[in-house]
Amino acid sequence: MFEMSRARSEIALMPFVAAGYPDLATMAAVLPVMERAGASMIEIGIPFSDPIADGPTIQEAFNDALTRKVKVSQILETVAGARASVSIPLVAMVSYSVVFRYGVDRFLTDAKQAGFDGLILPDLPPPEGQAVCDKVREAGLDTVLLVAPTTTEKRREEIARLSSGFIYYLSISGITGERDKLPANLPGNVKQLKQMTDTPVCVGFGVSRREHVTDLRDKAGADGAIVGSAIVKRMKQFAPDGVDRISAEVGQYCRELLGGV
Repeated sequence: MFEMSRARSEIALMPFVAAGYPDLATMAAVLPVMERAGASMIEIGIPFSDPIADGPTIQEAFNDALTRKVKVSQILETVAGARASVSIPLVAMVSYSVVFRYGVDRFLTDAKQAGFDGLILPDLPPPEGQAVCDKVREAGLDTVLLVAPTTTEKRREEIARLSSGFIYYLSISGITGERDKLPANLPGNVKQLKQMTDTPVCVGFGVSRREHVTDLRDKAGADGAIVGSAIVKRMKQFAPDGVDRISAEVGQYCRELLGGV
């Protein structure tokens, strides 16, 4: 997917959905809509009661799903049911605590069978993560770890080595959420990271506007733009109107991010 985007001089758009929010059926319905609107990959966040970097918008969505007792097994079943209608890669953002409690081998098998292509593991630090990442790749899934602006060069090298799908670069050291502007030092930081590895680099945290996506492509040379809180916010805003309205608004927003109408 990244090779195809590069060949077209495009950046991959990766929208985020909170699994089970506002409900599982709506989550399944928006996946193919996002693809038709231009998404290159979709990130599905599995609810966790103690997220390490999610801002209030995503936390609220996760809490809502957990209050309704949405289970990991139900999320995997829903993704499996929707997979035939989606051809782009799907990656799960999931705390290692959730994977461990579910059972590592069982989770990897079930995630692969459900149609996931990779796992973003935000709380799996190197070098302790080596054994886990080996297991993930042996199961046929790609690994994605996080790099923050404060991550040391040595640690960045370790994370790059353990990441087989892409590297998730945090635009800021903080929590998720919409922002007016991305940090001025972001392009230089991304370029520096890309000089260390051939693994694609995608940027998240604060990305919410067309100009953000354009700057990530043209100024930073990033391979992907991850948009989370802004998507969840729109799903909440139009939840009272039902799944068709949610899907239409999310699809329109994805097209706007890519410069379409």
